[in-house]
Amino acid sequence: MKKGFLFCVLICSAFLLQAQTELASMFSDHMVLQRNAEVAIWGKDKPHTKISIEATWGEKDIVYSDAEGRWKTDLKTHKAGGPYQIDIKGSEQKQISDILLGEVWLCSGQSNMEMPLKGFLKGQGVSGSNQEILNSTNSQLRFFTVERNISSKPQEACNGKWELSNRETSAEFSAVAYFYGKILQAQLKVPIGVICSSWGGTPAEAWTPKNVISEDFKEFNSVLKDESAYYQKTPTVLFNGMINPLIPFTMKGVIWYQGEANRKNAEQYSRLFPAMIKSWRDRWNLGDFPFYFVQISSFEWGGEPWVELRESQLKTMLSVPNTGMAVTLDIGDKFCIHPPKKKEVGERLAYWALAKTYGFKGIQYSGPVYKSMEIKESKAYLSFDYAPYGVCSMENKLENFEIAGADQVFYPAEAEIKKGQLIVWNKDVKEPTIVRYGWTSYLNGCLFNTAGLPASSFRTDHL
Repeated sequence: MKKGFLFCVLICSAFLLQAQTELASMFSDHMVLQRNAEVAIWGKDKPHTKISIEATWGEKDIVYSDAEGRWKTDLKTHKAGGPYQIDIKGSEQKQISDILLGEVWLCSGQSNMEMPLKGFLKGQGVSGSNQEILNSTNSQLRFFTVERNISSKPQEACNGKWELSNRETSAEFSAVAYFYGKILQAQLKVPIGVICSSWGGTPAEAWTPKNVISEDFKEFNSVLKDESAYYQKTPTVLFNGMINPLIPFTMKGVIWYQGEANRKNAEQYSRLFPAMIKSWRDRWNLGDFPFYFVQISSFEWGGEPWVELRESQLKTMLSVPNTGMAVTLDIGDKFCIHPPKKKEVGERLAYWALAKTYGFKGIQYSGPVYKSMEIKESKAYLSFDYAPYGVCSMENKLENFEIAGADQVFYPAEAEIKKGQLIVWNKDVKEPTIVRYGWTSYLNGCLFNTAGLPASSFRTDHL
């Protein structure tokens, strides 16, 4: 009798669990949905169940779950505003309330993206954080932090929730993502939703889908064979656990701060990073959405591989469509891999978005990028893109320039700026052919455009 009763209870419990109407992890109270778009909404229910979705901004739809219980639809959104709610009726009734329509951005990478506004332990702070936290209450700025998770297979769900910006939530949220969202909200004057999925010390291959790794980066395949040894640096595991659950949540674009963990193989990164960007764009199927990233900063202990990694990032900006790079050579920390000036990082990323994604005129958004060189009387005259009024030093000493002839032996170079043009020379190099700037892991950047945005380190023979 007891066994029969227990069996019935188990069957009924299984049926009830199966009957639940589930929404994907991203859908909860206080969420922000992308304005003026066809936004994806999806979930699970019993197989072949009718699902009615109705939004109070005037859109509705009816879909049916498939044989595995999955369902998905797209709802059209209009101009920014709210709050709204969505009612979902399947095996159960669900309601999502306090929804805003605005701009949605995904923020990802390793520890410099993960670093919260309140700072890290061991005395690693964020400049101006206390004042920012004090003034951070803003119902039009909302956060979603994806909980850390590794997985050998693509996951459909993640842990996290939407929260309004206030003194408690902003302190715990990514500082770079906070400053980025804050400036967008202030300038666009629409709700901003910022999703942060990051994990310190992780390489780009961990954020890349398995098919890309298996097909194009076979050097990682031996690592993938032993699933029992997987950890956060293993290829594909963070894409599976922390990015795949977000797809196909409709968003505007991505900001990214990562690269330190790939510093030992800059050549590989020059192929891997573009492949990762392409794979995300392919999976989301939203076209070549904006992908703006931070070039790794100055750091004393990085060595030449650190510089070469910065060069790989510069090459990505120059070769991959709809990307942009925020340079940070002037705001690094000599002995700390987590520089405190996160506000400047967020602002520089925002300049790219405001100018290139949202069409703001009259602002510069990139630091100078080496364009060409002319040799006249043993001196190198360099020209730059993204410096419409010429380059300047912003009252810094011009240093960290080197020059070489055909023998490729580099000598420290003198430099000056005349009428906005950079001139570099060394009296012992009579026929110069190559100029390098910032070819060291740590420097205090001294080359800027007139908007105060710094140039990347570069060498004239490799771009």
